[in-house]
Amino acid sequence: MLRAFLCVGAAFLFALFVFPASTFAHVIGAPEPWGFDLQKAYSPVKEVFHDFHNFLLIIITLITLFVLGLLVYVIVRYNARANPKPASFTHNVKLEIIWTLVPVLILVVILVPSLKILFYSDKTTEADLTIKAVGHQWYWSYEYPDHGGFTFDSRPIWDGPATTAEDAAKLIAESSPHWLIPTQQPLRLLEVDHRIVVPVHANIRVLTTADDVIHSWAMPALGVKKDAVPGRMNETWMRIEQEGVYYGQCSEICGTGHGYMPIVVEAVSKEKFSDWVSSKQKQAGIAPPATQPAAEPAPQTRAKGAVDGAAASAAEPAVGAATTPTQPAADHNTEATPEEKAE
Repeated sequence: MLRAFLCVGAAFLFALFVFPASTFAHVIGAPEPWGFDLQKAYSPVKEVFHDFHNFLLIIITLITLFVLGLLVYVIVRYNARANPKPASFTHNVKLEIIWTLVPVLILVVILVPSLKILFYSDKTTEADLTIKAVGHQWYWSYEYPDHGGFTFDSRPIWDGPATTAEDAAKLIAESSPHWLIPTQQPLRLLEVDHRIVVPVHANIRVLTTADDVIHSWAMPALGVKKDAVPGRMNETWMRIEQEGVYYGQCSEICGTGHGYMPIVVEAVSKEKFSDWVSSKQKQAGIAPPATQPAAEPAPQTRAKGAVDGAAASAAEPAVGAATTPTQPAADHNTEATPEEKAE
């Protein structure tokens, strides 16, 4: 038995070093072969999650070692051979108070940072971009309300067990021209035809909803997981610190195709993102917002023989004319906020 255990452990270590994570070095946020830790953090929220995870790991390790020490002490000190005549007491008030208060204090120590993380990961008040993700059975569709509201569907390459390697290769060949970051070796069950594109170093508001059943939009490398509920608009946010391709999946059991509902995000520079948005707007027939020149203030005329006191009162119309251009109502376009569109 011991020999078999050692053989399995040696095989695991051999595979861990022979097949390192660099095998898929072209992929930034994705599961790694033989990975046994959390995915590497590429967003501030995920970094906070990592720190909290390591903090909890210390606490549970200390608790485990303490309980193990108690068990070993009781086994050695109070077995039938070492203690043939057991004690007859059943209560100890001081000990019962201690083992009640200590767990409460531990929970309070865990509660304070967890609440801070909960509020930090909830939403952002300074969003540079808004994306609306709508879950369907079994694919996602996306809308960019801040950029004219263009939409597109993101469907999986492997949409079921019947998808053959030839079918997948054909779909990848048709879809790869749409990708801004070519993938040398597409990941099975995690690839889609049309990826989400976002800029790096930007606060991205993510709105999630669904039109049939409950889904969940999850990106492990970014620390994002938000349910998409029919008839309800949920909100979360992310900020990606490095360009690359990030993979996720629906994390709520939503039917027979639940395992074939991936999410792929391409994080690119702001210049590439702007070019991509322009191309999407052109495909959707959305005209980019035109920049209108500021209207010149109307000339101020003074009647002949005006009193000297009119010079002081003339300052207010001059400020109003400079700050409020006179334009036709039809030419003055106002864009609804993401919150108003979401409602």
